[in-house]
Amino acid sequence: MSEVTGTERPPLGIRLLHALGRERDWSAMTAEELVAYRDAENRKRTSRAARVITGFPDRGAAIRWQEVALPGRGLRVRVYRPSPGRDGGRDDLPLVLHVHGGGFVGTAAQSDWVNSHLAARLPAVVVSVEHRLLDSETPLSAAVDDGWDVLRHVVEHAAQWGIDPARTAVFGESTGSMVTALAAIRAREAGLPLRAQVLVNPAVDLTSTMFDHASITRHAHSPTLTMPQMQLLRRFAVPPGTDPRAMSPLYADDLSGLAPALVVVPTVDPLADHGRRYAERLRAAGTPARLTEHPGATHAFLSMPGVVPQAKAARAEIVEFLRVALAG
Repeated sequence: MSEVTGTERPPLGIRLLHALGRERDWSAMTAEELVAYRDAENRKRTSRAARVITGFPDRGAAIRWQEVALPGRGLRVRVYRPSPGRDGGRDDLPLVLHVHGGGFVGTAAQSDWVNSHLAARLPAVVVSVEHRLLDSETPLSAAVDDGWDVLRHVVEHAAQWGIDPARTAVFGESTGSMVTALAAIRAREAGLPLRAQVLVNPAVDLTSTMFDHASITRHAHSPTLTMPQMQLLRRFAVPPGTDPRAMSPLYADDLSGLAPALVVVPTVDPLADHGRRYAERLRAAGTPARLTEHPGATHAFLSMPGVVPQAKAARAEIVEFLRVALAG
């Protein structure tokens, strides 16, 4: 495990969880083993006991699963709405389209804490996409299509969802940030207006340079994300014959004219430099981008507020950024 000192030392709760956990041989994991691991892990993340780690939802928001009919498939989304009295009686609230992280594992329910707070405090309708997860037959492009198709569907049926399509933002975490960053680019090309994009510990490079960033080397065996996990991610995300640039916002040909971005980077994260470099590229293209770093926070920290204290500061920052961006 790489050495982390001073303000970059992971929180105690994360270190304890890491010490108690069992290290898996990610490089030797078969497709069948991956599916079994994913199912067990997602059951754990949706359990009531997991709230101690993933955080307790804001009681000012109602949460429910909903089915969305998309071309050729149905997809579940997790919908967060401000409770009566929090919504001002309005049926034209802003929309925040959210995509959780994980890549080959993960569920929208693991983000109940941050999404319920956004819904209650903005207020807004937050729609979190339960996208298809990576496996031997499902590349990352499936999740990218799921994110974009849900965004377009909700905006096109704004009245049914009780949202104002002119006040829309996207918000992603880890590989979910890759999905939402690509959605922001598609939105510009399709003429779909976005007010903002929030990218938390984003993974934005799946090309051959993915592992060349200094933060990858420094935190290759961090408590919440390791080099072997990222290698497994890349193996499934961009199978042979797939153009990795198409899934890598960092190498998009044109990043101008996009929605203003908030890029949130935990410093104890192999992907920290992904976020830093993407913010630089956005700014160079003329797209406003605010980069904020949280010393000592680990990858996926926003989904673990029970053990990573920095999550609350990041949540407050995201709420304020979106409140200003989505103002009427």
